[in-house]
Amino acid sequence: MSGKVFLVGAGPGDYKLITMKGLECIKDADVIVYDRLASPKLLTYKRNECELIYVGKESSNHTKTQDEINEIICEKALEGKIVTRLKGGDPYVFGRGGEEGQYLIDRGVDVEVIPGITSAIGGLAYAGIPITHRDYASSFHVITGHLKEENQELNWEVLAKLKGTLVFLMGMSELKNISANLIGNGMKANTPVAVINWATTERQKVAVGTLDDIYDITLREGLSSPSLIAVGDVVKMRGSLNFFENKLLNGKKVLVTRARAQSSTLSDKIYNLGGTPIEFPTIKIEDLSEEKSITDEIMKVKEYNYIIFTSQNGVKLFFNRMIDLGLDMRQLANATIVAIGNVTAQEIKKYNLIADIVPKKYIAEGIYEELENRLSSDDKILIPRAKESRDFLVDELNKICFVKELKVYQTVLGEGIQSQDNIKKMIMNKEIDYITFTSSSTVKNLVKMIGDPEILKNSHLISIGPITSKTMMELGLEVYREAEDYDIDGIIKVLVDCKG
Repeated sequence: MSGKVFLVGAGPGDYKLITMKGLECIKDADVIVYDRLASPKLLTYKRNECELIYVGKESSNHTKTQDEINEIICEKALEGKIVTRLKGGDPYVFGRGGEEGQYLIDRGVDVEVIPGITSAIGGLAYAGIPITHRDYASSFHVITGHLKEENQELNWEVLAKLKGTLVFLMGMSELKNISANLIGNGMKANTPVAVINWATTERQKVAVGTLDDIYDITLREGLSSPSLIAVGDVVKMRGSLNFFENKLLNGKKVLVTRARAQSSTLSDKIYNLGGTPIEFPTIKIEDLSEEKSITDEIMKVKEYNYIIFTSQNGVKLFFNRMIDLGLDMRQLANATIVAIGNVTAQEIKKYNLIADIVPKKYIAEGIYEELENRLSSDDKILIPRAKESRDFLVDELNKICFVKELKVYQTVLGEGIQSQDNIKKMIMNKEIDYITFTSSSTVKNLVKMIGDPEILKNSHLISIGPITSKTMMELGLEVYREAEDYDIDGIIKVLVDCKG
C-alpha cells in the first residue's frame, strides 16, 4: 500500500510561523525530508520513531541533487510511509515543490500541499517593511535570482519599469548585477533597497541603501546568503515598523538547561522577547511515586496536618499518585498546604487546591522561617520532594515535630535535544550569550555533560537563586547574575537587565 507525501512550507525561518496543519504533518510523519532553511526547532515536534533525512542545499554545495531528493521521497512513500517534505518558505514559491509533486503523482503517490509563509512577505515584515503600502506600492513582484540555465536573462527593461515592490529571492550572488541592470534600464539610482539576511531568525541582519550603493554596504556589513533583496519605496517604512529587531532580547542566545517537560515556560518567555532559547535538558525527572513505601504513606495522608511542596514536580507526582490510588482532595481537608513559591502554588491550583502558605523567600529557609513559630510537637508534616533535595528543611523541622519525607522523584542526567558536542562547540565559540541554571542539578549535570567547567567561562552564567549559586561556586563557576526573585520571571528580569 502506497503512503502519502505532504509538501509542507515551514515558513521563512521563525519556527512559530509554520501553519497548524504543517505542524500536524510533522507530528504525524513516519519520515521527514527537510531543507537547511527549515528551523531545526520544528524537528523536536516529531515522533521518537520518525526518520529524519537531511537534503539541504547551499550555493554550490548540495548534499543531494534534486533527482536524488525526488527518488528518496518517492521510495519512502511507496514503502507505505507518511512522508513530510519540509521546505523553507512556501513549497510553490521557488521551492521546486511543483517539480517534486509532479514527479510523485506520475508514479502514483498521493500528494498534498500545505502552503507556508514565503520569505518574500514574512521576511520583509520582520525587517519592518510592508510589501505593499497605499502611499508607496500597490503591487509586488517576486523574482528568482537563480535561473534554471546560466544563459537565461531576466527582462530587465520590463522589471525596471514596474511600479510595485520588487523582491529577489536567492539573488545575493547577483546583487551587483541586479542593481546595475535596474539602473541601466531606467530605474533611479537612489531607489531604496534592503537586503535581509537570515530573515525572521535570531541571525537576521538588514542592510539598507540604494541601488547605487547597496552592494558596497552589504560587503562592508558582511551579509551573504541566504538573503532576500527588496527594491522600492516601501523600504522607507523600516524605520517606524521595525518591531523584530527592537525586542528586548533580540539577537541573544540563551541555553535553557531545565528538564524537557518544564523548559517550554522559560523558552517561550525568552522567545517572546526576541531571544533564541536553545533547549538542552541536563536533567530528566524519574518518577518514584509508585514505590510501595511511598504508596503506603500516601494512603495515610489524612494523618498529616501540614503538607509542604518544594517543586512543581513534587506536586504533580504526589497528586497524580493520589488520584491513581482512588483518593480525592477531601483527604487533605484538615491539612495546611505550603508551597515554596508562586510557580509551585500555581501547580497546586491545577488540582483545585490553594496553597495556604507561600514564603517571601522561595527557598527551604524561607519555608522554615514561616513555620518555626506556628508548629508544635503535635504537628505532623509530609514533604513530597526530590531524592536529591537538601536536608536542611527536614532536619530543622524534625527538631519541632514529626516530619516524613517522601522521595517521589529523582533527577537523572538529561538527554539533550542537540548533541553534547554541538552545545560544547557553541559555548567554546562564544555563540551562546547566557546559560541559565534553575537548580543545583542543572549545574552539576551540565558540567558532567560538557566535561570541562572552564569552557563555561565563555558564556554569562545566570542563577535562579542562592542555593544554585552556591553549587556553581563550589564547582568553580562564576555567577554572572543571580535572580532577585527565585523563579522563572526572576531569570527573565536578569536577562532583560543584562541586555539593557
